[in-house]
Amino acid sequence: MLIEGLTKKYDDKTVVDSVTFEIPKGKVLSLIGPNGAGKSTVMGIISRLVARDAGLVSFDGKDISKWKSRELAKRLAILTQSNNIQMKLTVRELVAFGRFPYSGNRTTKEDEEIIDKAIAYMELEEFQDRFIDELSGGQRQRAYIAMVIAQDTEYILLDEPTNNLDIYHATNMMKIVRRLCDELGKTVILVLHEINYAAFYSDYICAFVDGKIAKFGTVEEVMTKENLSQIYRVDFEIQEIEGKPLSIYY
Repeated sequence: MLIEGLTKKYDDKTVVDSVTFEIPKGKVLSLIGPNGAGKSTVMGIISRLVARDAGLVSFDGKDISKWKSRELAKRLAILTQSNNIQMKLTVRELVAFGRFPYSGNRTTKEDEEIIDKAIAYMELEEFQDRFIDELSGGQRQRAYIAMVIAQDTEYILLDEPTNNLDIYHATNMMKIVRRLCDELGKTVILVLHEINYAAFYSDYICAFVDGKIAKFGTVEEVMTKENLSQIYRVDFEIQEIEGKPLSIYY
């Protein structure tokens, strides 16, 4: 996926300013930066939930504006921070929703097998007949990830998937993100505020400041004290766990 010259304004304020980068296939890319830096707006433009003022988002050389909605849904799945529109569905009904671009209103035997595998992959068999609003926050996030797996897209976009989760469930969520890439071959794009998670579970990082890209590169290239101090305008101490840099506030 190639992002070229994305620009978005609200009233007279430019919230995304000529953003350009390419997303490597089969990798985890985290978008980081302070509040209001433009991360979620870029995510919204990529998924066509937000209209761009200028620029290009392309799959295999084709502008996403040329894709029909159902065809785009077969290539790209997004989980936003407001996934409560299906709250009155059971887990199985929610996961089946992920097959809609393929099956319409009627699921086939193949669809049912894919749904079964997605539920099993996320270890939700015992919860599949429960309503989503009966689950804990961590279980609910796993159910939405199961829906995404059933959708069977190449690209998965997650807008702050650790939001409102405690450390235990947030860490488990990031391990799931890593598995989506390493075991299922998905290309995952995240918006994250927790830069520790970005450092430990990502392959690439795109750091935003004031609607522009401050740094883009591998974790090792971006997660340095100098870069983080510039991006967040605070001092950082860099530590390592299992050979990966983690950033911790002084």
